[in-house]
Amino acid sequence: MTFSIVARCPRTGEFGIAAITALPAVGKLLTHAAPGAGAIATQARLNPYLGIDGIRLLQSGMWADEVIEALRQHDPRMDRRQLGVIDRDGRAAIWTGEGCKPWAGGQAHRDFCVQGNRLEGPQVIEAAVRAFGEKPNTPLVERLIRALAAGMAEGGDRKEERSSTVYVVASEEYPLWDIRVDDHDDPVGELMRLHSVFAEKLLPHIRRMATRANPAGIFEDGDV
Repeated sequence: MTFSIVARCPRTGEFGIAAITALPAVGKLLTHAAPGAGAIATQARLNPYLGIDGIRLLQSGMWADEVIEALRQHDPRMDRRQLGVIDRDGRAAIWTGEGCKPWAGGQAHRDFCVQGNRLEGPQVIEAAVRAFGEKPNTPLVERLIRALAAGMAEGGDRKEERSSTVYVVASEEYPLWDIRVDDHDDPVGELMRLHSVFAEKLLPHIRRMATRANPAGIFEDGDV
């Protein structure tokens, strides 16, 4: 019931996830990322701890495929889970349990992976892969949204989609982008609209916020 893409930008070091599903509020539990470590999408019969624990494993230095193997040891129902994992060096790995509703599967590539369950077919994955690779020098957030839209244009989820999300971390522990469409008739269209709003009105403030290296943040003339 979910379609997602997880990726790393080798140019900026950002990690991100974009996803869409028929359930409300997909972004709350599916997206997991940590700066300098990697990102995870956990879906199908969702187990949030696969993302929470998986990020800790990535932070410890494990590769993407090692993380999936370690997580398998502690979840007795991995047959109903689906995961996409990117590690700090851009290695990608996916897991699709045999009990996920068809069509279910994905593709893992250098610096990104695409996965979904209960999709119209493999053409959804293939369209997202092509779209993500078209303009490699554009910002990661835009590439993620474009891939999501391309997959949806090929049929996407077999049940009507209601929510979408895009989540990107850069160098700080808080996200650079965290946009959630929790319930909407056109969740991808609304995600695109909100991206434009956030880019104009929120992103400049985030770029001036306190960082670990500069706890004061950036102040401009006229700031109090």
